[in-house]
Amino acid sequence: MQTEEIQEQKLVKSDFKQEVIKDYKIAVTSRECSLLGRREVLTGKAKFGIFGDGKEIPQLAWARAFENGDFRSGYYRDQTFMMAIGELTIEQFFAGLYANTDIKEEPMSAGRQMGGHFATHSLNEDGSWKRLIDQKNSSADISPTAGQMPRLLGLAQASKVYRHNDLIPEDNGFSNKGNEVAWGGTIGNASTSEGHFWESFNAAGVLQVPMVISVWDDEYGISVHARHQTTKESISKIQAGFQRDHEDAGFEIMTVKGWDYVELVETYEKASKIAREEHVPVLIHVQELTQPQGHSTSGSHERYKNEERLEWERTYDCNVQFRKWLLDNDFATDDELSAIEKDIKKQVRDGKKAAWSAFINPIVQERDAVLPLLENVANQSADGVFIKPMIENLKSTKEPIRKEILETVRKTLRYTLKENSEAITALNQWLNSYSQEIQNKYSSHLYSESAQAATKIEAVVPKYNDDSEEVDARLIMRDNFDAIFASRPDTMIFGEDAGEIGDVNQGLEGMQEKYGELRVSDTGIREATILGQGIGLAMRGLRPIAEIQYLDYLSIVYK
Repeated sequence: MQTEEIQEQKLVKSDFKQEVIKDYKIAVTSRECSLLGRREVLTGKAKFGIFGDGKEIPQLAWARAFENGDFRSGYYRDQTFMMAIGELTIEQFFAGLYANTDIKEEPMSAGRQMGGHFATHSLNEDGSWKRLIDQKNSSADISPTAGQMPRLLGLAQASKVYRHNDLIPEDNGFSNKGNEVAWGGTIGNASTSEGHFWESFNAAGVLQVPMVISVWDDEYGISVHARHQTTKESISKIQAGFQRDHEDAGFEIMTVKGWDYVELVETYEKASKIAREEHVPVLIHVQELTQPQGHSTSGSHERYKNEERLEWERTYDCNVQFRKWLLDNDFATDDELSAIEKDIKKQVRDGKKAAWSAFINPIVQERDAVLPLLENVANQSADGVFIKPMIENLKSTKEPIRKEILETVRKTLRYTLKENSEAITALNQWLNSYSQEIQNKYSSHLYSESAQAATKIEAVVPKYNDDSEEVDARLIMRDNFDAIFASRPDTMIFGEDAGEIGDVNQGLEGMQEKYGELRVSDTGIREATILGQGIGLAMRGLRPIAEIQYLDYLSIVYK
């Protein structure tokens, strides 16, 4: 018996060792991507970069608690998390940085958003829903800080709806009895000053939804210290009044050091259990984090941090502390970790090269395809002496961009405006075809192009006869809502005064009494999160109606 127990302990330790070494490899990979990504921006291959260096270890702990069906609504520093859940490769990281317009190379947005805007696909190619409960999900990031918060509320509320709305079939593909957690609100400590953060935080406490917010705290917001950002320099201290107790519902508020791997894993496991089982929102204030390269490629943090702070950051860099913990606990030797780091550096360099080749080679081919047409025009034109240098300049450019190709073609055609030849006609035809092809790479799919697109639904024209009764418009609206709620159990409406009194204009008269508070509900005065609820609920397969009471109030929700 004792021998069996010892063998079991060795097996458990062996398995755990494999897991922590795997986490270390992901952390090192992510850091190398950040370091090399910055260089790509500074050398001009990419236009802007903002990376997740200094936040790797908390994101690994978060990924361990993240389950199929869960949703992320975060911000642009979450690359380690995306790598840890298997939704971001080295090549895809750099494809996003280069803005590759091929969705197969850059599956987050096909180059249409800033690098670091991480998303998973909820729809199949034909526009039908995937089974979201069978995959790990991420909603696309947006640039405005705290803009990710309102939709997080809706993503979390969906679990509550699925748990308590018995009319929705259990095998719906979107939820397993409401056991999914909406994670994110991953946000920098300084961005918690934004109004959307406070509005979403308060609404989550009111609604009691399974949401986990992670605040990455490195004491700065760009170059501005926390003392200029947050009262008491601590979001967890000033949110302490939201802490739940035996009398009042609220948040579970946790604090944890961002470089302590074990404490982080335990904290995220606990947060997951509370949110998932009890449907209680959780705030995790991750403290003592760093930004090894500063805020972004727009500047350097040496300009605003003193040497004492910089030395502290070098010591308490979460990757450095993780490495030290591995050595102190005999999970690996220094030589073994050094070998891992060397190998990963090569993997990242190779991945970067592959991503760049995938980005630049199609453009080089496009350039090479038009060069003969340009040369034909130049050889026949009276202004060939002016055109040929432009062609040579384009030809000698090793890494052209599409702008340079189009500039050369258009300038050539301007030189030959008063000339006619088959060569000029061929070049014009190429330009028209190329422009259309390239336009589609950057501006197609602005709206759904699937069979389910709203633009493809035929309008239902009202029919009247001599016996039609003239009634108040509110009654038509009310009866329409009634018909929708009766036929679609996944439909719900919420807004200011939408519930108990049936809307200020009585367009929902009697609807809450008939269909219940879960589906017809009042909200606080918080337009941004009303809209956010609608976005998040819809992303999880429901049919929400977000009611904004008056048109003027929409100005608050633009972000």
